Amino acid sequence: MNVKPLGDKLLIQRAETQQQTESGIYLPESAKDKPKEGKIIAVGNGRLNQETGERISFSVKEGDNVLFTSYAGTEIKIDNNDYLIMTEDDILGIID
Repeated sequence: MNVKPLGDKLLIQRAETQQQTESGIYLPESAKDKPKEGKIIAVGNGRLNQETGERISFSVKEGDNVLFTSYAGTEIKIDNNDYLIMTEDDILGIID
C-alpha cells in the first residue's frame, strides 16, 4: 500500500528501537524508549500560505534523517511497518 501525505504532512519511518545496551544487556519491550529520529519516506505538497493561496515548500525532503519531538505525529501501520505522519513543525533538525 502506498500513502501520499497531503498538504503540510510528512510520512516518517521511525528508526529501529535499541535492542540492547552498549554493555550488552538486552532490553525488555517495557524498557525500550521509542526513537525520536527517523527517515522521511514521503512529503505532502507543502503548507498553504493563507494570504496568497500558494504552497510553501518544505525545508526537508524525502530521504532526510530527522530528529523530532517525543510525542510528535500520529502513529500508523502500513504493510505491518510502523510509520508516523507529522508536520514539519514537529521536526527539530536534520541529521547529517
